[in-house]
Amino acid sequence: MVDLSSERVHEFRPGLNRDACRRGLFDFFRKPCMLQNLLNTTVGDLLVRLPAPLIKGRLLRRYKRFFADIELADGTIVTAHTPNTGSMQQCAIAGYPVLISAANNPKRKLRYTLELIKVKDHWVDTHTQRTNRVVEEALNAGRIAGLSGYRLRPEFPFGASRIDFLLESDYGNVLVEVKNVTLCQPEGCACFPDAVTTRGQKHLLELMAAVEQGYRAVIFFLVQRAEAERFAPADHIDPAYGQLLRQAVNAGVEALAYRTEVTSAEVTVGRPIPVDLSLSKGER
Repeated sequence: MVDLSSERVHEFRPGLNRDACRRGLFDFFRKPCMLQNLLNTTVGDLLVRLPAPLIKGRLLRRYKRFFADIELADGTIVTAHTPNTGSMQQCAIAGYPVLISAANNPKRKLRYTLELIKVKDHWVDTHTQRTNRVVEEALNAGRIAGLSGYRLRPEFPFGASRIDFLLESDYGNVLVEVKNVTLCQPEGCACFPDAVTTRGQKHLLELMAAVEQGYRAVIFFLVQRAEAERFAPADHIDPAYGQLLRQAVNAGVEALAYRTEVTSAEVTVGRPIPVDLSLSKGER
């Protein structure tokens, strides 16, 4: 039994204030249909399946952001589309094993798409066009505590941006912006961003404006590194983003980080990890 009057509620969902956590848990258990929907959900409903079959290869190089040369098992070299605008600085390493998919669409300029990269014996999903779909499945299945029982509207226009999800209900609306995280420090700390992101900074400003207008607002970090045990902003890469994230949380934006479970066949949202907004020694 969770003691909702305890300060330990802060530990239940990292980055979530106590009142919001109470509200989410109360609504979950108050509405029998929400609990029943989760109990009736099969494993297949909770995951996003990858294209099949996937083709094994070895990364030779990534260049011009969207291109990657891959050597296949038979020695053939193909060029694959890379659906990721970040630096992928710990993933796009020559020699790393990869899995790619092949499209049957003759109109495509590149037949192949880079799907997964193996980093430290774990598959990492670098396909950012899949990120929102993975989170959407988890939201629909009630896997994100405090964010279940809502009607989902993707790509909701707000301010000068499109926020990934608007969650609607009779007891309030929530804006959720999702970020894909592939960077991880040696001590098991996942970090975002992996390159300076003015777009990410703009999204934080929009979420703060949403809080002022009465919305709940959530910045959701989908961590693709299996070894990650906590999340922190990458102050060493984009200190402005780190500063703005802390300001946003102080203004009422909720910061959540969930680790994915990735296999060669599917991706699903796994368990939450703590969000650490303390400043490093070099930043104090």
